[in-house]
Amino acid sequence: MANSMAEQLQQDMVCEGLLECIHGLKQLDKDCFRVMVESEEALTIDEVADRVDRERSTAYRSIQRLLQSGFIQKEQINYEQGGYYHVYYPTDPAQIANDMQRMLNDWYAKMGQLIQEFEDKYEHADAGTEVPAR
Repeated sequence: MANSMAEQLQQDMVCEGLLECIHGLKQLDKDCFRVMVESEEALTIDEVADRVDRERSTAYRSIQRLLQSGFIQKEQINYEQGGYYHVYYPTDPAQIANDMQRMLNDWYAKMGQLIQEFEDKYEHADAGTEVPAR
């Protein structure tokens, strides 16, 4: 991934790049998400692990990152004789897109504030005042 915003803007990006760019997700996270999107039913961690050919614990960590990012949902299924297990399924794409747009708007506002602080801090340089060397 690019180190600066200028480098990111020059890269060819695909929509899945947003998962990495905005949420810091890894390739395995994207693979697990794709598996859940392509499935017609909710999946257990073991099913996801099998489909991405990883150990259960590795898939579990990836699923936890996806849950924290809001890309997937978790549902508890109860056994009749007692006990339960969890299944996972993707969040509605419109909700994910809205969340990413909100996050982008927040980031944009924060960057605008920092740019204004930069201008305020260094505006005296335009007035002919020297900026002290460090």
